[in-house]
Parts: sequence; structure tokens; C-alpha cells
Amino acid sequence: MRTWRDGDGTLTVGTDSGAREVPLRIAASYRARTRGLLGRDGIEGALMLTPCGSVHTFGMRFAIDVAYLDRTFRVLAVTTMRPGRLGLPRLRARHVVEAEAGAMERWGVRPGVRVELTAAEAPAPGTAGPA
Repeated sequence: MRTWRDGDGTLTVGTDSGAREVPLRIAASYRARTRGLLGRDGIEGALMLTPCGSVHTFGMRFAIDVAYLDRTFRVLAVTTMRPGRLGLPRLRARHVVEAEAGAMERWGVRPGVRVELTAAEAPAPGTAGPA
């Protein structure tokens, strides 16, 4: 089983011929998962919370789409949540992907679809990142 770290990545939906790549922010630490999208007015792309089996939208400023993923990144359920709601826990969910309301449908994320999540490579310690 993979260990995720906070950072950036890519969410890929669909096959090679019709793949759609979406910018992804990964929240794997307790602090990053707790903060989530709170206090933001929107998000470009998506946010993955891992490990995660349920979410809430208390303190949120905008409606979100929530996709619950199993350990193989197959979508178990997709729901839209308005601010101030508590989502039902999904027993088989290991990851949650959040995006602005309507985004999941545009991207083709629906139950049964398998998505690919890749983390951006971090620069090696002691080396400079891209210039």
C-alpha cells in the first residue's frame, strides 16, 4: 500500500485516447486533511484527502462535489454537498476527492470509473527545484 505525502499531483480520468488530466492537491497529513477546503472561496482542480472515508462541509463557502474512492481508485460514489452538511461515511472508501460543484460530471467521474492519481516528484534533498 502506498504512503501519500502532502503536495501536488494529477488526477487522470478516462483512457489514453480520451484521458483528462486535472491538477490535484494532496492532503495526507492530519493537519492538511483537517484544513481541507475550509476558508477558501474555490479551488482550481481537485483536492484528495487520504486516508479518508467521510467529509463534512461545515465552514465551507461553496458547494462541492465529493468522489469516494476505494483502495484501487475505483469511484464508489459521487455526491454534491452544500455548505453546512455532514456526509455519510463510506465503509470501503480509502480516499476522497473534492472539487467545485459540477466538476466531477464535466470530468467524467462517476461510480464504477477508475481514476489515476499521481503525485508530483519532489526534488531530491539538497537539490534545487525547477528554475
